[in-house]
Amino acid sequence: DLNYFLLILGILFVVFYDFTNGFHDAADMIATAVASRAMTPGIAILIVTVFTFLGPFIGGLAVADTIGEFVKLGGATKEIAFSVIFAAILAAISYNLITWKLGLPSSSSSSLVSGLIGAGILALGNSNIHWGISELMDGKIEGFMKIVIGMFFSPLAGFIAGFILMKLFLFLFKRLSEKSKIFFIIAQYLTVSWLGFSHGTNDAQKGMGIIGMLLLAAGVNSSFMIPDWVVLLCASSITLGTMFGGWNIIKTVGFGIYKVKLIHSIADQIGAATVILTSSLIGAPTSTTQVVTTTLMGVGAGQRPKHVRWTMVKNIFSGWLMNIPSSMILGAIYYYLFIQLFTYLPE
Repeated sequence: DLNYFLLILGILFVVFYDFTNGFHDAADMIATAVASRAMTPGIAILIVTVFTFLGPFIGGLAVADTIGEFVKLGGATKEIAFSVIFAAILAAISYNLITWKLGLPSSSSSSLVSGLIGAGILALGNSNIHWGISELMDGKIEGFMKIVIGMFFSPLAGFIAGFILMKLFLFLFKRLSEKSKIFFIIAQYLTVSWLGFSHGTNDAQKGMGIIGMLLLAAGVNSSFMIPDWVVLLCASSITLGTMFGGWNIIKTVGFGIYKVKLIHSIADQIGAATVILTSSLIGAPTSTTQVVTTTLMGVGAGQRPKHVRWTMVKNIFSGWLMNIPSSMILGAIYYYLFIQLFTYLPE
């Protein structure tokens, strides 16, 4: 049956997307811990792997609901619905792999959402995107507006959190004694765990949201919902990707932005984990990469702004700015290819 073949194919796409997401983000999560020499890459990866797996089971489904419901596929044909979903996933996977190869941090969230918008507008028009503008006027945050908060305001919140935490730590720990250094090393086992858990609560839910859309498009579910097996599948996929995280991005984040020491590393991890977990609880998809990176920028600016490698920061921001239009275009192109392919498939 073609319907179930497409459903299984779509789920496999999501599994691979979650794998590349975990692969991409693992490096960001452990970068400062490794750069500060608090732990080896192997130990750091093991910790974030375990806690990334736990995150999806405890963090709720608010982010999955946001992702799965902001493009209105209810009135679309199965061909259009599947084409939009496939296009969004492939746009995100493509951008993940390209930026990983170049060693640049990028946002899987932005790629996925932008791919959905590009494909959705081409397929269904502007009116079938739940922008959430009218709800915002009534004081409610829904649809794309909730995604905007996650994608654009969480990196700013990370920068502010990093700046404040660094100022606080410099006040509390004016000189790092040997005992203080040991404390900061041990504490990072907790903060890296927290960061991994936060990552699992937010990033794994994006894949869950897409599978929820696939189940709806295939007619398996009559309304949008996330079964337990989907939670397990996405948690496993992103965890497996985390186990194989890329060294290229560790070098960019851990060594390319600021000279990271123990005090900087723990401030970065606490700030980033707090922002990501808060975003998960309110249902705002965010980017682990962006939050970890901007938090480190805030940490550096909180101590010595002139020592922050702003040229590298500029390169990273350029990549982020390219992310949205590039993924929208990729989403539209993939949609066009898929919808053409459907004309050659049997009913």
